[in-house]
Amino acid sequence: MHLDDRISMEPGTPARGEKVRLEYRGLLARSGADSVWLHCGYDGWSKVHDIPMSRTAHGNFACTAEVQGNKEMNFCFKDSANNWDNNSGWNWLVKIK
Repeated sequence: MHLDDRISMEPGTPARGEKVRLEYRGLLARSGADSVWLHCGYDGWSKVHDIPMSRTAHGNFACTAEVQGNKEMNFCFKDSANNWDNNSGWNWLVKIK
């Protein structure tokens, strides 16, 4: 499921304990970042942690994360130079079923 032109997530509406695959092709990937991390939390940014992403064959970044929340997964991205893509301050939010 494409959340927007910068991010896709499978499955698009995950369940607690399910593993999701996120692919990021946003500003940091397009600007030549050498490393990108998924910065995520749950249910209003609790249980916050960073997950390293791997570069794909298409120049995007991807990772797998286990859903640890009950209502929503909150996330944004950062690179090795501490530049952030936080969706213009809105971050991203995916409902958990």
